[in-house]
Amino acid sequence: MVLEMAILQVKEGSNLQFESDFAVASQFIASIPGYVNHSLRKCIEEENKYLLLVNWEKLEDHIVGFRESDAYLEWKRLLHHYYNPFPVVEHYEMVLESKK
Repeated sequence: MVLEMAILQVKEGSNLQFESDFAVASQFIASIPGYVNHSLRKCIEEENKYLLLVNWEKLEDHIVGFRESDAYLEWKRLLHHYYNPFPVVEHYEMVLESKK
């Protein structure tokens, strides 16, 4: 499994509409083969900062399957105008996991 991570800086004053549009856009990412799950978290210290975490079965499911799809065009149309600056997206693999 691969974890996609992006820190999203949203333009001031657009938080509520961003969150609403993100909920709509979620259906597009969830429709992609290899998608596992995702979460959006809001930063406590910085009002306009969010953390997006997406689990994919493999890296190609994101960088090819999603980014080259019509679903990505809808995701982009709904969300990309909120970002300032545009987010850096990184991918991580599990090294260690601990659960209680």
